[in-house]
Amino acid sequence: MADHGEARSTRLVLATHNAHKVHELRRILGPALDGLELEAYDGPEPVEDGDTFEANALIKARAAALHSGVAAIADDSGIGATSLDGAPGIRSARYAQAADDSPRDDGDNLRLLLKNLEGASDRSASFSCAAALAVPDGAGGIAFEHVVLAQWPGMVALEPAGVGGFGYDPIFLPDDADVSAAELSAERKDAISHRRQAFDALMPVVRKRLLDG
Repeated sequence: MADHGEARSTRLVLATHNAHKVHELRRILGPALDGLELEAYDGPEPVEDGDTFEANALIKARAAALHSGVAAIADDSGIGATSLDGAPGIRSARYAQAADDSPRDDGDNLRLLLKNLEGASDRSASFSCAAALAVPDGAGGIAFEHVVLAQWPGMVALEPAGVGGFGYDPIFLPDDADVSAAELSAERKDAISHRRQAFDALMPVVRKRLLDG
């Protein structure tokens, strides 16, 4: 007898162990996940030794795809200040890390960026997000990969404001908002952020590759 039940979804791994990012990306992807079963990644974290956001996003997507055996998406993001030649950039998550690799938190990173911008006449900055897809070939390799980059321009505030978001959100003033990213509602941030822009560009490729053949 034919099975007339609900069609099975195609598996898709989200290559991150960051709980904040998992929550945010699931909100952002929303209807774009129709027909796709988004799964958390439970494998080892690869060494992110790329020199661009795009390279690191692909490193993470490839590692998750090869570990899980199914298609994986990943992103790499950070903030870059014009006066600091784009720093912290790809080092955003470990900007304040000491030479001995002792851990630092978001607050340490944020305070260091503010300190390094003291007296700067140009406080313009942008959040960047690279979103990547990697599809395994079933034989230990990657059959297809794609990466996109999006930017969210703004400036670095003189002091933190707001308790929402995470990372550098309390000191980032987007050009398309009149408050810090940490003061935006989750819905408003999801609609305009660098991560939203990147995944809006990536998901049509994901759906075409995984669902349309």
